[in-house]
Parts: sequence; structure tokens; C-alpha cells
Amino acid sequence: MLLWFRNDIRIHDNPALDYFLEQHKGVDPAQAIFFVSEKQWLAHDWSTIKIDFIKRHVNALAEQLLALNVSLQVVHCDDFSEQVSFLKNYCQQHNVSEVVANKELEVNENQRDKSCLEQGIPLRMFESDVIVEKGKVLNKSGEMYKVFTPFKRAWLTYVKQHSFPYLGKPSPKDSTTPNSQAALTLNTPLHCSNESAAWPLAEQVEQEVIPDFYRYKVAGYGQKRDFPAIKATSGLSPYLAIGAISPRYLLLLFIQRFPDILVASDSEEFTWLNELIWREFYRNLVFHQQSLSKHQCFNPKYRTMIWPNDPELFQAWCQGKTGYPLVDAAMRQLNQTGWMHNRLRMVVASFLTKHLLIDWRWGEKYFMQQLIDGDLASNNGGWQWAASTGCDAQPYFRVFNPIRQSERFDPKGTFIRKYMPELAKLPDKEIHFPHQYMAKEKLSSYWPAIVDHKQARLAALEFYRV
Repeated sequence: MLLWFRNDIRIHDNPALDYFLEQHKGVDPAQAIFFVSEKQWLAHDWSTIKIDFIKRHVNALAEQLLALNVSLQVVHCDDFSEQVSFLKNYCQQHNVSEVVANKELEVNENQRDKSCLEQGIPLRMFESDVIVEKGKVLNKSGEMYKVFTPFKRAWLTYVKQHSFPYLGKPSPKDSTTPNSQAALTLNTPLHCSNESAAWPLAEQVEQEVIPDFYRYKVAGYGQKRDFPAIKATSGLSPYLAIGAISPRYLLLLFIQRFPDILVASDSEEFTWLNELIWREFYRNLVFHQQSLSKHQCFNPKYRTMIWPNDPELFQAWCQGKTGYPLVDAAMRQLNQTGWMHNRLRMVVASFLTKHLLIDWRWGEKYFMQQLIDGDLASNNGGWQWAASTGCDAQPYFRVFNPIRQSERFDPKGTFIRKYMPELAKLPDKEIHFPHQYMAKEKLSSYWPAIVDHKQARLAALEFYRV
């Protein structure tokens, strides 16, 4: 038997691992495998910071598995086809009776798994990336929900009505003493660039960050989450994106601290749980409509849109040189740290699609190439929401005003000053759109606005109307 780690780099709440350990009761060391396929990852636009983050967690996973009498073999394969070939040969050479793995969501990954089965690889799969198994929450017609709020209600009903194994307190795995320590070795650790070093490993996050967030921050999450200068969000998205922490584990700890949370949808704490449910919603959309993995508009009427797509405007957006301070500061945060505050993701996505009339797929790809928490379902869902082409998206006539967003969510310009030091000395009331003030004061350290908000808004309304 062989255990195949994929987007589930953890030992807690890992159905494939649990099944594997239950079946493998012998004293000899068990064998697990992880494929490093950087060519495939880059083809999927994974960022280098995310790849570094994965490698650091694979190294940590290998150490953790040793205590479970499991040896992790790291194999370098260029792409999915090489993974299939390697597994086929490995199973034949070692007479493997079963390859155990957790399912992955995206279309290429599904095609790879189908190829494994067609090649005779005895693949047994479980689900580990969502709280409720995908496809279980359906409307009365047995179809997927296309609006978030009724999905949320049905999801909550399902969770309350079903008994889940994870709703007991998680216990640490029992260590076993390997029969032959010489046979249980740790592969040479993967080389890491430390590009993701600012983000601690999941084990530290579980011990320190999550308890701290639940204890001190979640009660004010709804009021503070939209202010990028305040560290009010959980910062857990990178760990969910690579499977280093499971959403079920987060829900378990959340319910332990707030036992009535599933029936307290009007509470401040529920605002954070709502984000987990949005994640479930987007993953269900991709599960039901695999065309989203191919970057197609969810809403068919927008699939024939011909976007102007000005490359110079796109580069100005990428580089944070739009002349709108909040947009530029947000893009600098992304480029410098590999992460962006969620409110700002909506602002810059709206600006790219509605102000610059650039195809949302250009922005979706750029985000994936930069983000440490790049996740196809959430990224695609967020971009199509902003562009009004997706499921339960904002209406096309809603165009974020970046100046108003700045005044509302960064009133003193604290966030802007952090990433735009050239504007640091401007008065609070002028920093949100400083061009007139800077011209009056004969200051020239900031570039002009590449579009006028009012004109861009009218152009967007006409573009979408047509």
C-alpha cells in the first residue's frame, strides 16, 4: 500500500492518512510519496512564494510522519503525465495493492486521476478539502445553488443535522516505534528559498495564531476586517490553499469556543465563519462546473464580451502606477509580500475590470502568479464576482469608487503611507487622490491618474450594457 500526499500536507484531519494507518498495521515502516512538479505548478500559474511555502511544509510533514512510522519519499516529476508513469512503474515493481490519496478539485488533476485508473493504478480516494462533501448541498431540484445565501442556509442545515467525526476533540497520533529504524529514513529535505519565511509553519499557527485569533480578534472581525491598516483578519488562507490546515479543523475549534455559532448567524463571530462558507461555495461551483477551471465565465451572457485590454494600462495596474493611491498601495503589497488584504482584492479587481475594461482573466492569472494563497476556486470566484461575470456576482452597474473606498477604509492613509512612502507627508484628507493638491504645492513625486473615475464608470456601464 502507498500513501500519496497532494494538496493535503498535514497529519491532522487527513482521511487518506487515517485510512492508510488503519490498514497498515504491520511493524515495517509504511511508505508515502509526494511529487514535486514545478513545471506543472508554473503552468498553473502558481507563485514562487507559494511553491516555497509548500516545500517548507513538505519538509515538516516528513519529520511528522517519522513519528508515525511512515517514510515520505519526495519524487521530482515535471508534470502530471510523469506522475502517472512513475506510479504505474512503482506499483508494478513493489506489487502495490492500493494507492491511497485525497481528491483534488481542478480539471487537470481529475484528468490525471482518471488516467491513473485507466493505467491500472489501484487508486482509492477520499475528500479532505471541504467541511461538507462537495455535491451534498443541493437545492430542491437536486442542482447546485447559484446564489450564496440559500447555499449558506442549506449548508448550515446540513452541518447541524449530520454527525461528523471531526466534531470530537482532535487527539495527537500515537507514535509507534519502528521495527527497523534503518529502514525509516528522511529524504534529503527540499531546498527552500525562504521566500515565504515571514509565514510560520502550520504547526506554530495551530498552537499560537488560531487560538489568539479566536480569543481576541474574531469578536471584532466584522467591524475591523475591511480596514487594511489593522491586522484583523486570520491570515489562514495560505494554509488552507496548500492543505496544511483543514477547514474542518478550523470549524471544530470554532465550535468548541462558540458552541452556538451554527445558529447565531447574526453574531459578530459568525462573520468569520461566513468566510469559510464562501470558500465551500466556490469549491462547490468548480466541482459542479469544471469549465471554471478553464477560465470560462460562469454567466453565459458574458462569454462573448470583447474586452479592450490595453497592455499599457494593465502594466500600470500590475506595477501599482494607476494614480489612485489605494489601488497602487494594494498592488505594492501584493508584489512585495505575496499577499493582499481581502477588501483591497475587491477594490483592485473592480478597478481593473470596470475602470480599465481589462479581461478579468488577466487579473486572475496575475494574482495566481503572485499570491502565497493562490487557490483556483477562491481566486476565480473572487475575480468573477468583481467583474460581474460569475455566480452571485455584484451587478455590473456596481463600480467601486477607489477614492471613496480609500476614504472609508483607510481614512488616515495609514496603509497607503506604508506602501507609498512618496505620499507619506501628505495631509490625511488629500492622500486619497492627491493630484490637485500636489500640483498646487508643486509636488511631483507621484504619477498622474491613468483614467478619470467618472468617465471610466460611464464607459463601464455602456460596455456592460451592450
